[in-house]
Amino acid sequence: MQYLINMKEQTSTFPLVAKIINGGIAGIVGVASVFPIDLAKTRLQNQRVGHEVYKSMFDCLKKVISAEGFFGMYRGSAVNLLLITPEKAIKLTANDYFRHKFSSDSGKIALRHEMLAGAGAGLCQISVTTPMELLKIQGQDAGRTLAGGSTSPKVKASPTRIAIQLIREKGIAGLYKGVSATLLRDVSFSMIYFPLFAHLSSLGNAIVPKAQNVSEVRDKNSVFWVNFIAGCVAAGVSAVAVNPADVVKTRMQLINLGANETSYNGMVHAFRDIYQKEGLGAFMKGAGCRVMYIAPLFGIAQTVYFLGIGERILDSMK
Repeated sequence: MQYLINMKEQTSTFPLVAKIINGGIAGIVGVASVFPIDLAKTRLQNQRVGHEVYKSMFDCLKKVISAEGFFGMYRGSAVNLLLITPEKAIKLTANDYFRHKFSSDSGKIALRHEMLAGAGAGLCQISVTTPMELLKIQGQDAGRTLAGGSTSPKVKASPTRIAIQLIREKGIAGLYKGVSATLLRDVSFSMIYFPLFAHLSSLGNAIVPKAQNVSEVRDKNSVFWVNFIAGCVAAGVSAVAVNPADVVKTRMQLINLGANETSYNGMVHAFRDIYQKEGLGAFMKGAGCRVMYIAPLFGIAQTVYFLGIGERILDSMK
């Protein structure tokens, strides 16, 4: 996704299909590459003080492989891979669209409008993100509750069974458990990430040698690295900033609780209970894992947008 291109000067229609393809490829490649880190993040965040099963990310992955095998690190990945295409397409395309609307005739956009565009993108994506992560988390956390002792499971850790049972019991709303915390996390993340990426990318492109056209830039691999690094840095900073909301969201979405774990009545109750029982440090649980997961995921997303894989596929079909 090239923010430096003046979208108001584009004569072609908004490349929605190409963006969906790019977002899907970016999501699938990114998730497949770093999903085990996300699994470790989920399990570390769900641990309560005094009942820790894992000491660190590496300890978690080591125990997962030992107890559940290599593919245990990919618990819950199926639903993530299935829904990552619409999730990334909505997020990236919505931000592009809002930036286009907020830009002046000269193509410039104020920082407050960049943040509003990001917020709009985050707001749009939760329609897919909330059920996707709700189902994913149940699979990711199943091994932790078994290892640490668990209550009688309310739902077996199968995305299909979970979805069907939640819909039967609570309707579609059942798939949106923890939506308030998801909204807080994703809107805040996007408000920070997209403007920061745009400015880092602009700064990098001002430093690297300019080429006459996009194909020459691709051949020189200059902007390729600018976008990848800008995506990684912006995503890493944003991930740390919203980690408290991610901890709350992860715990609120957990259905099968481990021993001595209680559910929360809402986002405010979750924030208060975690702070009172575990202190401020609990809100940064899994932050390192989250950065290691989110940074390359968004770096890859920016790389895929730059390479224009979706556009090439569509051109080859003409």
